[in-house]
Amino acid sequence: MKPLPSSAYLTTVSLRFLHRALLPALLIPGSLCLLQPSKVLADPRPRPATAPAAPTASPAVPASAPLKLDWVDASRQRSVPVLIYLPPASPAIKAEPVPVIIFSHGLGGSREGYSYLGQHWSQAGYASVHVQHLGSDDAVWREARPAERMQAVRKAAATPANALARPADVTFVIDELTRQNQDPKSPLYGRLDLSRIGAAGHSFGGFTVMAIAGQSFRGGVSALADARVKAVIQMSAPVIGGQRVAQEAFDNIRIPVFHMTGTLDDSPVGETMAADRRIPYDRMQHASTCLVIFKDGDHMIFSGRMQRDPEREAADEAFQKLITKSTTAFWDAHLKNKAESRKWLYEGGFTSVLGSSGTFEHKAPAE
Repeated sequence: MKPLPSSAYLTTVSLRFLHRALLPALLIPGSLCLLQPSKVLADPRPRPATAPAAPTASPAVPASAPLKLDWVDASRQRSVPVLIYLPPASPAIKAEPVPVIIFSHGLGGSREGYSYLGQHWSQAGYASVHVQHLGSDDAVWREARPAERMQAVRKAAATPANALARPADVTFVIDELTRQNQDPKSPLYGRLDLSRIGAAGHSFGGFTVMAIAGQSFRGGVSALADARVKAVIQMSAPVIGGQRVAQEAFDNIRIPVFHMTGTLDDSPVGETMAADRRIPYDRMQHASTCLVIFKDGDHMIFSGRMQRDPEREAADEAFQKLITKSTTAFWDAHLKNKAESRKWLYEGGFTSVLGSSGTFEHKAPAE
């Protein structure tokens, strides 16, 4: 098991960098609409007059209840709760092991969030494992007085250990999945194909999975990367340093990455502007990568937030149909090696479905 970086490493990490560049940009929890409902629901920015068209498919079989498990990483003395969505299985038929997707929530979120993704990906034949990151989860604001919730979230964002703990949580989860997949007493016994692991995340979770993919934040090879992850989807990851971020920060990423953002994807708190969200795509040179920019999509379209405005709710549902359809094609192409999914995603199928709701770009490695 790869341990969390030592206290000496924490000391040598630039606190100025974490405080002034990284963590303010991460102050965008999936539950920010709960912290500041008036700000989110009264957002004056333009929204689509009608919901973008997107195809949808009804589940062929009823979804099974997700597994809620509370794991402990003894090496770090840290709890790592997970919620696991598994594909439907018949007791009469031995199910084949399925690929795994590990999902990392935004600051202030939990394993219960982003359920639309877990449900869809599990129906598509994946085990979707939603990790809860203590220290940057919903307990940060739930346990604070209402008037002090934003202060509590800011404090969590200004704690360097939280940024380092998240990728280590993902690595631990892979270790634990491996152990349980081999344990006859585990409900996961023999159900997982751990040679095919993907990782996805939103906002702070986007930072988490980019670190797992190999993005460097201090130069050189990142100690946070995990080579067992074969493909990554990042939704609205913060762009640390904006236009100043060096191309070399992405040079160690050698696995496919799908970048997702929107034209209104400014950080509600922090420094990342919508136009900067494409920088990781532009500066990745050594792996297959693609980018979707949703027209009129803001930072929260990926979160599965609950809306009170019917027009915004309809728009978000349509965005999420496009998100689930394109991300499933990406997983199918790169984790299941399906030629038809690769062709649909990269040769015009997704662009056609996307229509006027956004733009899609992709590029092969420069080498």
